[in-house]
Amino acid sequence: MIELFHDDAYVKTCTARVLRHDASGLVTDATVFYPLGGGQPGDSGWVRLADGRALRIGDTRRDKDTRAIQHQVEGVDGFLEPGTELVLELDWERRYRHMRMHTCLHLLSAVIKAGVTGGNLNDQTGRLDFDLATADLHGAEIEAKLAALIADDRPVRVSHISGPELAARPELIRTMAVTPPLHLPDIRLVEIEGADLQPCGGTHLGRSGEIGAVRVAKIENKGRNNKRVVLALD
Repeated sequence: MIELFHDDAYVKTCTARVLRHDASGLVTDATVFYPLGGGQPGDSGWVRLADGRALRIGDTRRDKDTRAIQHQVEGVDGFLEPGTELVLELDWERRYRHMRMHTCLHLLSAVIKAGVTGGNLNDQTGRLDFDLATADLHGAEIEAKLAALIADDRPVRVSHISGPELAARPELIRTMAVTPPLHLPDIRLVEIEGADLQPCGGTHLGRSGEIGAVRVAKIENKGRNNKRVVLALD
């Protein structure tokens, strides 16, 4: 399967052929749909068929064993036959908000200098949990630092590193709860110029200025050594 979102997160549609379709989902030979993972939700959208039908995709998952991307098609009577030609179309507004928030969370991890113990996002909010015992975090200060990085309109670039190379640079690994697959020969890095560089498989913006207005919605204690910062898109 060709996963087009890795090379260009702005591709909204693609033509594809059905490889298989069963109760676990629709698998095609190419897709623009990002599957649930790394704290980012799976994409939603539509399957458009040659006969004019539009079938809703409510979620996208990745099979843990085969690594195939499975589009969760709703309201279909039966399954699509292998070889069927179709068009996959993202719910772009939702995906783009995911990209805005995911990129902003990378900036948040640059603003707060601590290990990340967890995180999640949706199309309205996102949060990171930090390994902090005594830090007194101030929402207005965090907002100001994020606003400056966003206003700088810094380029966001993707590069690659091998697992052994990444293991030799542990400072790039921010997440404490999940370790990147260091056995792999190729791991994706996301860089926000001059601000952040870390491994990540999610979809991101091309420039930080696209994030737009963001605010700190909540700061809370989630354990003795765990501070949660929740952001919201305006």
